[in-house]
Amino acid sequence: MMYTTILLAFDGTIEGREALRQGSEIASHFHSETHLLAVMRLPLSNVVPEMALPSEIMQETVNEVQKVVDDGVQELKLMGINAHGHIATGEPIEEIAAQARKLKADLLVVGHHQRGRLKRWWQGSVGRSLVEVAPCSILIAV
Repeated sequence: MMYTTILLAFDGTIEGREALRQGSEIASHFHSETHLLAVMRLPLSNVVPEMALPSEIMQETVNEVQKVVDDGVQELKLMGINAHGHIATGEPIEEIAAQARKLKADLLVVGHHQRGRLKRWWQGSVGRSLVEVAPCSILIAV
């Protein structure tokens, strides 16, 4: 199997950095075009207008996420990897799968976040849900 296009779901966490590390090893080996994707969840204000955040706070959040993506892309480029960054807004599972389809990715790399049973029940498992909707192979980095 050769991976020509790899999508790394990246959030800057320890688990995300492990996914970046493992994904970069594969990308380097196969000389893959690599894409970093950070997904920002929709703010509660989209559901409850009274919970709207000031535009300055929203812009600050977007800037922080952009910096995380830019830093990850820069790290990959320093390794000689052809890398591009993307930001999406919405539900992570849906956005990751949609971006993988759009890019025609051969491999999707995500980090595994340890969660308690209650949190896993409430939020679900990104890895488990991605398996059901991803258009390509998935590496879950632990």
